[in-house]
Amino acid sequence: TGLDVDTGRVAELKAWHDRTREVDPETLAGSPLALTDRAEDCAGATVFIVTVPTPVDADKLPDLKPLMRASETVAGLLDPARKPIVVYESTVYPGVTEEICGPLIEQMSGLKRGRDFFLGYSPERINPGDREHTVDRIVKVVAGENPEVTERLAALYGKVTSAGIFRARSIKAAEAAKVIENAQRDINIAFMNEITQIFAKLDIS
Repeated sequence: TGLDVDTGRVAELKAWHDRTREVDPETLAGSPLALTDRAEDCAGATVFIVTVPTPVDADKLPDLKPLMRASETVAGLLDPARKPIVVYESTVYPGVTEEICGPLIEQMSGLKRGRDFFLGYSPERINPGDREHTVDRIVKVVAGENPEVTERLAALYGKVTSAGIFRARSIKAAEAAKVIENAQRDINIAFMNEITQIFAKLDIS
């Protein structure tokens, strides 16, 4: 079940239109994915995958409000009898999943992490709109709060990608890998921008 608070986005996908153009209409039409803007439609799932943006504020500090709102929403949907896993894919600094999201879920749900629910992290590694390096063609990094959770996530994501699974040693290590990857991309882009300006003055394309 795919949940989005953007009702327009849900309506578009139900009409087989993906505004990012990553998924063609035929694939959407043939997908068993249920789409909703109602959180209660996701109650009782065994795995919750949280994929919300993590922007920065005017002071260039991480704005975790979308992540915290999503965590609060998930907290109200957990069924401890199913031992659900809450997996985060958002870009965060190391420690956010276990030190901020986990305690918030405990507070909002009254459940105990490690007993009633479990945490995992699997960074999104795609460029939105990139139709060549799609999620099914890249190595998926996964980490759980214990080896059993990691293996459950490896089995789940292994059904999505043909490129393989990398099991990170810890959730913090997986979070750090995402930060490094984003920084490397930014550095490469910045470098190309700089040399383009320099070479332009030398009449070199």
